[in-house]
Amino acid sequence: MPNPAVTRFPVTGAGLGLRRGLLAPLASMLDKDSHALDSINFMEVAPENWMQVGGRWGKQFQRFTEQFDFLCHGLSLSIGSPDKLDIELVKQIRDFMRLHGIKAYSEHLSYCSHGGHMYDLMPIPFTAEAVSYVAERIRIVQDIIEQPLIIENVSAYAEPGKEMAEIDFLKAVVLESDCRILLDVNNVFVNSSNHGFDAFEYIQAIPSDRISYLHVAGHYQEADDLLIDTHGAAVKSDVWDLLAFTYQHHGIIPTLLERDFNLPNMAELMQEIDMIHGLQARGK
Repeated sequence: MPNPAVTRFPVTGAGLGLRRGLLAPLASMLDKDSHALDSINFMEVAPENWMQVGGRWGKQFQRFTEQFDFLCHGLSLSIGSPDKLDIELVKQIRDFMRLHGIKAYSEHLSYCSHGGHMYDLMPIPFTAEAVSYVAERIRIVQDIIEQPLIIENVSAYAEPGKEMAEIDFLKAVVLESDCRILLDVNNVFVNSSNHGFDAFEYIQAIPSDRISYLHVAGHYQEADDLLIDTHGAAVKSDVWDLLAFTYQHHGIIPTLLERDFNLPNMAELMQEIDMIHGLQARGK
């Protein structure tokens, strides 16, 4: 069973997703000034990308895990898949977390496999049957990792088999599985635009005590009625506004900046980290 002693917030402040393309510039900043990254309070990695890494990459990674609090954000658990749950993967992630002192494990409320990996996050049908199915699988994961699994609301461009609203599906899964929420503010904004619901009402409907941390990221406007969650651009002003509203309604919550490609210089990334800190300070 999940450990009830695990606190609501596994980390504090503002964080940055650690990508291999950021290792060298971040290390360079630390080499020049040991306090250069003080505004980054925690980092997050996809465990699948690091569990088997050794040598030079492994040493560089360990340098950061020794200095920063870390979270795991998985890519391939495929919690909603009809395939058998990958128990061995969960055990490997648990051991990886213990090895590096990683605070918590989050995953996507989606699936990415059906007889093989599809390398994309597919939407789970919003049905009562899916709620029970996913919740049972989450409970299995939580028993293995011995702490709550943190589930992220995902961006989706279709809603197959929909029988309830996205927010109601998310809340039902969380209630039945007793898991936590990684609230991705950009995903709420993207889905609200693509599927025609009120992003602020969605944020308000989430139980505050279930939120463990937040994500913000950039997106791309493909058309007037289609936004694409890319993690490849700066955070848009509307998403910053939604983040500020989230703090106002739920309190100050640890928040991570995601940037997966089109990586800018470190000065631009640090400006966005400072933006998070600024909104957190104003929200107190």
